[in-house]
Amino acid sequence: MSGIREYRPEEYGARPDGETLCTRAIQEAIDAAAAAGGGRVVLGGGVYVTGALFVKSKVELCISREAELRGVVDESAYPAIRSRVAGIEMDWPAALINVIGQEDVVIGGGGKINGQGEYWWKKYWGTDRLGGMRKDYTARGLRWAVDYDCGRPRNVLVHESRRIRLEYLRLIRSPFWNVHICYSEHVTVDRLDIRDNRGPSTDGIDIDSSAHVLVENCYIDCNDDNLCLKSGRDADGLRVNRPTEHVVIRNCVTGRGGGITIGSETSGGVRDVEIYNIRAERTENGVRLKSARTRGGLIEDIRVHDIEMIDVPNPFSFQLNWNPSYSYAQLPADWEGEVPAHWKVLAAPVIPEERGIPEFRNIEIRNVRVRSAGMIPPSHPGGKPPVSKAFDVGAYPEKPIRGIRWKDIDIETHTSGSITHARDWTMENVKVRTLDGQPARLESCVNVQQPEWGKIGE
Repeated sequence: MSGIREYRPEEYGARPDGETLCTRAIQEAIDAAAAAGGGRVVLGGGVYVTGALFVKSKVELCISREAELRGVVDESAYPAIRSRVAGIEMDWPAALINVIGQEDVVIGGGGKINGQGEYWWKKYWGTDRLGGMRKDYTARGLRWAVDYDCGRPRNVLVHESRRIRLEYLRLIRSPFWNVHICYSEHVTVDRLDIRDNRGPSTDGIDIDSSAHVLVENCYIDCNDDNLCLKSGRDADGLRVNRPTEHVVIRNCVTGRGGGITIGSETSGGVRDVEIYNIRAERTENGVRLKSARTRGGLIEDIRVHDIEMIDVPNPFSFQLNWNPSYSYAQLPADWEGEVPAHWKVLAAPVIPEERGIPEFRNIEIRNVRVRSAGMIPPSHPGGKPPVSKAFDVGAYPEKPIRGIRWKDIDIETHTSGSITHARDWTMENVKVRTLDGQPARLESCVNVQQPEWGKIGE
């Protein structure tokens, strides 16, 4: 977009002093650039306080290195829009930056996007992470509903759009997910630095029923999934039936967070994914698959290679009956209150039930090095063993995880873990060394080759 006209929000009344609300001025600059057929909206030095902004086709939003786009702490500044959230379509607060139904948009410049999420974090779980809406809903048997009722803005939303670039940005303190790419195609995410996200559900980058997505050269530290591939939840996701496909994730570093994840929303399927040149540093999980018995979906043709994990407790966590209190929506038997429309969507049954069982197959994992035996394990009352484990796998007898090809894997963890309901796994040059040297516990596995088990130091 070189050589195009620049528009500055100051010309429309913005004052980047960290106090003046600049929403109207920035939006007017964006609208003027779009009306002219395209242009660059430049945020120079200073702090621009704003509510929801809507970037339009052929507009580049340049947040310069000396600038900060700071979300105002005011729920009314993020109007409800129709969106998809955690797998279902519903009304939800707009993001701080929105690209909805647009084409040929660039958002970058080296600056900072600060969602000021603490207000929403406290709304969800109180000041001590033990209260707030989460405590109230759990006490009423509504754990599955609280994430959907506690409306929280995202930092960036790309929805039903194409040819979008997000590049050279620092994202911090998102109220909810940092970057959500939904129903979109040909999206490139390059050199994002995502950190200072201590609140609930502050995912790094979520790719949701989208195609031809490239994520590269990013650093992500958050309180939930660092990078996540999704495609809808339960009956609503099966209705939409739109896969996430043709995705490349490469040259990234993950810090604190849930790891690189497929799921738990898998209803539309996930296919043709390549993940490589990743370094995970103290991330909770390395490669993570998660789903539920009501999700459905076919997940196939996944290639993971050239991965280094340091102090990662769960390098391979494949749990397909993940978090039942959240995953399965059911009203308490004595419920007499109002039933919101999105609760009905969440609780809609999948018919026939067999359609809800997800299928994971044809996965290649190679050239992975894990060093997690040197972690200082937390104290374990009752003499429980240390926490890092090579495998944490649980699927379904009807559809075991099948066709995983492991090659050139070198793992050091405290324990070997367990594998349940797996079929047709091959292992070539796979070595697992643990403190006790014992193999993983296998249950209901068919034609699953074993790695070379050993004891650390021998």
